[in-house]
Amino acid sequence: MISFGTGGWRAIIGDEFIRSNIRRVACAVARRMKREHVQDSGLCIGYDRRFLSREGAIWFSEVLAGEGVKTYFVNLSCPTPQIMFTVKHMGLPYGAMITASHNPAIYNGIKLFTKGGRDATLEFTDPIGEEANLLKEDEILSIPFEQARAQHIIEFIDPRDTYIDSIMNQINMEAIRKRRPRVVLDPMFGVSLAGLQTILYTARCDIDVINDRHDAFFGGHLPAPNPETLGDLQAAVRDHHADVGIATDGDADRLGIIDEKGKYVSANLILVLLYHYLLKYKGWRGAAVRNIATTHLLDRVAQAFGEKCIEVPVGFKYISSGMDEYDALIGGESSGGLTVRGHISGKDGLYAASQLVEMICVTGRPLSALVQEIYDTYGEMHMAEYDWALTEENRKSIHETIMIRKEIPDFGMKVHHISYMDGCKIYFDSAWIIVRFSGTEPRVRVFAESDTLAHARDLVSTMADFIGLPFET
Repeated sequence: MISFGTGGWRAIIGDEFIRSNIRRVACAVARRMKREHVQDSGLCIGYDRRFLSREGAIWFSEVLAGEGVKTYFVNLSCPTPQIMFTVKHMGLPYGAMITASHNPAIYNGIKLFTKGGRDATLEFTDPIGEEANLLKEDEILSIPFEQARAQHIIEFIDPRDTYIDSIMNQINMEAIRKRRPRVVLDPMFGVSLAGLQTILYTARCDIDVINDRHDAFFGGHLPAPNPETLGDLQAAVRDHHADVGIATDGDADRLGIIDEKGKYVSANLILVLLYHYLLKYKGWRGAAVRNIATTHLLDRVAQAFGEKCIEVPVGFKYISSGMDEYDALIGGESSGGLTVRGHISGKDGLYAASQLVEMICVTGRPLSALVQEIYDTYGEMHMAEYDWALTEENRKSIHETIMIRKEIPDFGMKVHHISYMDGCKIYFDSAWIIVRFSGTEPRVRVFAESDTLAHARDLVSTMADFIGLPFET
């Protein structure tokens, strides 16, 4: 069965991510476009470096062609944000990306975008999934790829320069040129390298690169920039005496950062640092939007500048909607995705990385010092994040306990209030914990934040024990 979650449809290759299912999704999208009479306006499609990504994009496009839908095909592997930008820039009604983002290598999937380059909401993707699941193979029309190209129903495009130029136009390139920092890039065998190299070389950065070859197995690691996967980057930053190390996930919409000392800087801190930088050093104004599992340190920064912080469910589509509703300055999540007002509505690892390099150069201070400034000004908050694979049985048990009976353990602290907006989030005076099911994998996640990492882990341990999950620090 095809089921869309918070980050699109993702499935195991050879199990549910197969040609027939890709064709079903494409047919459902094409028929919706025809019902809306936008088939001539067209759809932009791209793909990353995962196994079957290019083939998936071809199969998808052949079905669109069979339904008479114009397709703009990006004929080189590319970042997801480039497709979102292109949908917005070309004024297209829809876009698609063949990717499973930061999921393990055995996964692939499809992300869908709507007008303005926005992540498709569940109100859009749920009916697409339902319609796709009802389709039979003999109902699906298609035109062979090269034939559709010859008929100009499928058209190759290369939007790289326009996308990269749009980022450089929003970055203080001169400040970076004056400082000329040394940067180590780790695309994690993904698709960010060409774009980031172009931006940073143009700004006269000295660049070293690791993990840049095409490897559909991502070097045997999860293509997600986190402390467990960035050991190579930490070593490279120290070896090259770099000012910063930058990693992006498989489709380059998220980033991970290593400071000049070789220390991992959490995605939560990156979001806070950039918000503080935009407010204090650039004089911009506006609210921040974060999801329900992202640091409350962002709230403290917002309050200090007379702004507010908006909390939304997990899923960048909700962050984008919140930014529109409140004309917010920045939006982001603890998994490493963020965007800034004036760019695209979705997360963009290349843009965020460029802003971060600008921040280091404009302030003239090393990243570790900027982190310390945040702690000295707003206090420390540290997050503990854990997740567990689920069977259907223990998923039902956990859901029954926390969402139906609404039982919680005794944390030895006064509970301020509880939210069931997206999972179960318990708020204390200076800490919080959330239990929620992943929208992209059969897993349950527990996040906790407090003034010390030890206390955050204690909160997770208490919750894990309560809902019957093994816990080790």
